[in-house]
Amino acid sequence: MPLLEMRDIVKEFPGVKALDGVSFTLDAGEFHSLVGENGAGKSTLMKVLSAVYPHGTYEGDILIDGTVRHFRGIRDSEAAGVAIIFQELSLVKELTVGENIFLGQEPQKFGVIDWAELYHRASSLLRDLELDLDPRVHAGSLGIGQQQLVEIAKALSKDARILVLDEPTAALTESEVETLFGILEKLQAKGVGMIYISHKLDEVFRLSDTITVLRDGRTVGTHKAADLTKDKVIAAMVGREVGDIYPKPDHERGDVAMRVSGVTVYDLDDSNKKLVDDVSFEVRRGEILGIAGLMGAGRSETLTAIFGGWLGRSHGLIEVDGLPKRFHSPKDAIAAGLGFVTEDRKRFGLLLDQTIVDNMTLASLDKVSGSFLTDRTRETKAVSGQITGLGIKTPSAFTVAGTLSGGNQQKVVLGKWLLTEPKVLFLDEPTRGIDVGAKQEIYAEINRFAKQGLAIVLVSSELPELLGLSDRVVVLHEGQVTAEFERENASPEKVMAAATGQIGQ
Repeated sequence: MPLLEMRDIVKEFPGVKALDGVSFTLDAGEFHSLVGENGAGKSTLMKVLSAVYPHGTYEGDILIDGTVRHFRGIRDSEAAGVAIIFQELSLVKELTVGENIFLGQEPQKFGVIDWAELYHRASSLLRDLELDLDPRVHAGSLGIGQQQLVEIAKALSKDARILVLDEPTAALTESEVETLFGILEKLQAKGVGMIYISHKLDEVFRLSDTITVLRDGRTVGTHKAADLTKDKVIAAMVGREVGDIYPKPDHERGDVAMRVSGVTVYDLDDSNKKLVDDVSFEVRRGEILGIAGLMGAGRSETLTAIFGGWLGRSHGLIEVDGLPKRFHSPKDAIAAGLGFVTEDRKRFGLLLDQTIVDNMTLASLDKVSGSFLTDRTRETKAVSGQITGLGIKTPSAFTVAGTLSGGNQQKVVLGKWLLTEPKVLFLDEPTRGIDVGAKQEIYAEINRFAKQGLAIVLVSSELPELLGLSDRVVVLHEGQVTAEFERENASPEKVMAAATGQIGQ
């Protein structure tokens, strides 16, 4: 008998059938991955399970241990042993780790919270998970990776038998990922059934016993992971066979568009500590320059400082089209012809509660709408052109950006910077949190931009992506350039050796 069974789940929103007869099962101790493009219905299905969408708002049945369950709210699903960890963390950063773990279920004595018992239980739980964390520190003082692990501890404090993880490694370092995987393997050995949602197929195949693919709100198939390949999974996700993921570069490099020399960036909290030390590089028109390096190597800090957005100390020489420039703010960089697709589109790239038109014209209002008065007709025409050119799937230019899928949100950000008519475009993790089909579309657009003569500087933590797109790769290690490779010489082994400091220029 399955630990969990979801039978013929149908969930509709006005005008949209998000789930159309989806069925899903999970055994005790099974690691079951749920994959599909953004909008395929993965998160909606899990919100049905966790009663974010309670009984009565969907059709179909949820069975746990063979018994049909009607969850009226999240507390009901938690009481049945279901815990879900969403990609967006839900910790209260002003509270301590222990307070977060037992929030809403604090141990009490004589009607008041028993703080000694709360921290004793928290310490015991953290110790069982082999997490070296003080339960009395505030959650806000922890790194994102540690906060993610506290979320898992919080879920397990409720005796979860079914643990759902939605993109849990998106913000984790490699060492934190390994810690997380070790914890999950121990939970699996104890009989906890796990549902894993991720766009990272390497992780899916490393961890999974079983893989279910959703497409357009329907179940495409469920198979043992050992019987599948990445290509088969991708084909099932996108509904077509997938050949080469990365487009063959057909662009030619021209004159130097930007040259930077001696870029040095200092820590925000310690003005004497260098995060980036004397970095120099150039990028040509029609070239994609990849910046490789491990987490903490200084890649994002380098781009942010060049763009005039670093809040701490930084210095270096910048030339655009051979002319020296000094950027005191991003406004100066934009005026000089730079654009910046930042790593976190939701925090720094988009106003999620505003329309596509408002988002796309934000950095170029003087160009597309006039310097003094807003011309809504001109704005809409310019934005509509980008929507068509980038293939953004949206009912209208006035759709709220936060309602779009991740891939379409990223295209809105790209459109925003294209409207500034940049000479140089910085792309920092341009496909993070985007499904495979949308990634291919983004890759094709990046290649098209370069073919049109745009100079592109690309940062990506996915080495195959970096090597698949770049004409040339500069490698950073601990804030310094350790190597530079032309495309034909940039093997994964060479790049990783330079990224770990094993070789230097």
